[in-house]
Amino acid sequence: MLHFRSSPEPIPTMMKFALVASLFGSAAAFAPVSNVKATTALSAEMSKSMPFLIQPPATVGLIGSSEFDPLNFSGNFDIKWLQESEIKHGRVAMLASAGFIASQFVNFPMYADMHVDDSNMAPAAVGISAMLQIVLTSGIEEWRTYKGKVTMEDMFTGENADREPGNFGFDPMGMCKGKSEAEVNSMKLKEIKNGRLAMLAIGGMIHHNFVTGEALF
Repeated sequence: MLHFRSSPEPIPTMMKFALVASLFGSAAAFAPVSNVKATTALSAEMSKSMPFLIQPPATVGLIGSSEFDPLNFSGNFDIKWLQESEIKHGRVAMLASAGFIASQFVNFPMYADMHVDDSNMAPAAVGISAMLQIVLTSGIEEWRTYKGKVTMEDMFTGENADREPGNFGFDPMGMCKGKSEAEVNSMKLKEIKNGRLAMLAIGGMIHHNFVTGEALF
């Protein structure tokens, strides 16, 4: 009977080859990957005010923008409509802050007998008819200013498509005349910042009087 004995050399050789291949594969798996481009791209897309959030692209380059939009409103709504809303609320808040303080010390002659130190009580003092007059007048002026286009869907359409948010050409004192673009933009930035501050201020004053039950001063 013939006995065939396989050569012992091929087996160790193949095992060595497999072991070397597996080592190379493992080393490749843990090798550092160049991420210079990825890091650069990621840094360029992070918000300046909230660097742990992605930069909201719709706010880039806008006057007064610090790229603060944690709820991504600018990605879900018309950015021009949002700008219009912020500027308008800021203007109303600036008037409201001044009026809230002034009404504690000054009254129109026809309302002299309705004076209240706590400005929160002023609406109740003048009555519902006076408040409805304000609401009605504001509504009419709103409709006239926007030519009936008062919703987000149509405010910046048609002839208003190119209108700059917040700009109605109202400058009776000529404060923007003869100024460079940089100077005008500086004035716009001041208005936005003062409007934001006023929105916080009027909210704080109202709640101060509400919580303490006392006048501001």
